[in-house]
Amino acid sequence: RNSVKAVIDAYNGSVTFYITDPEDALIRTYQAIFPNLFVPAGQMPESLRVHLRYPEDMFNIQASVYQTYHMEDARVFYNKEDLWAIPKELYFGTQQSMEPYYIIMRLPDEEKAEFLLMLPFTPENKNNTIGWLAARCDGENYGKLLAYHFPKERLVYGPSQIENRIGQDTDITEQLALWGRGGSRVIRGNLLLIPLGGSILYVEPVFLEAETGGLPELKRVIVAAGEQIAMELTLEKSIATIFLPEFPSGDEAPPTEVVVIPPVLPESE
Repeated sequence: RNSVKAVIDAYNGSVTFYITDPEDALIRTYQAIFPNLFVPAGQMPESLRVHLRYPEDMFNIQASVYQTYHMEDARVFYNKEDLWAIPKELYFGTQQSMEPYYIIMRLPDEEKAEFLLMLPFTPENKNNTIGWLAARCDGENYGKLLAYHFPKERLVYGPSQIENRIGQDTDITEQLALWGRGGSRVIRGNLLLIPLGGSILYVEPVFLEAETGGLPELKRVIVAAGEQIAMELTLEKSIATIFLPEFPSGDEAPPTEVVVIPPVLPESE
């Protein structure tokens, strides 16, 4: 349980423990033993509260459980007919399971963007995206989990499918190979699934690292949406190249509005 937030003062090293779940029996026991060590979360300054993040480890556990327990039909659950899995991505040239990532975005049916921790899912032994789980981090919504399911009859490309399509794009692979032959190490960063204005956008940064070492430098941003893939200098230019094909890639990107079919919420019985 996410029952305590520990805040360390960077100037003097003092630690303050804010109780965020006063119903937790374990933390109530600790509070009885050390009454001067814990304070209610209501006493946390607003300047600190706005920086609270939902814990990744706890979210990973919940996402792992949700892969099975999203099934509401008893027969489907018993037969495990609709198991989900964590999708794979290509990171530093190695395939690995995607990790939760923090993002600022506007949820469907919400009026403003907010800070979230999210992770997509695929059906077990399949590569298409079937849904995603998000933990809200802002204000009174902190700690609330939201799950979005895509219609099963509609194919939404999954992370590994997008990685394969990037690897099959001749323009992108030729440029990456050219940089590699030039003595630099090409690093493809984490692939992010981003719901944007009803669209599903995949974003992957490309870094170059000199043979002599040093910090990797961001060189390009790859964006994929549906059947379209683009690699440009910035995220804005990549988005404009996909959704505004007449836009010259070397110019400044104009504002882009995307309208596609949104995900659907699971029906409640």
